[in-house]
Amino acid sequence: MNEALVVNYNESALSTLFLGSAKVNTERLTEFLNNFLRQGFSIKAVQREQRRMLLFFKREAFIIFLEKKIN
Repeated sequence: MNEALVVNYNESALSTLFLGSAKVNTERLTEFLNNFLRQGFSIKAVQREQRRMLLFFKREAFIIFLEKKIN
């Protein structure tokens, strides 16, 4: 039997406000994903999207699909 988990990762709103658009920090994303991988999850799919914030700003977001085998 498998357990599914869907997580949403997006960069902070402050960097979007100060820089105009926020790109995802790959080091922070790596640490975020490694926390789930240590728990036994594996990555099944990743969806990247641009999200609008406060009418003029855009920021990147990721929807990540994880799976873990359970007994």
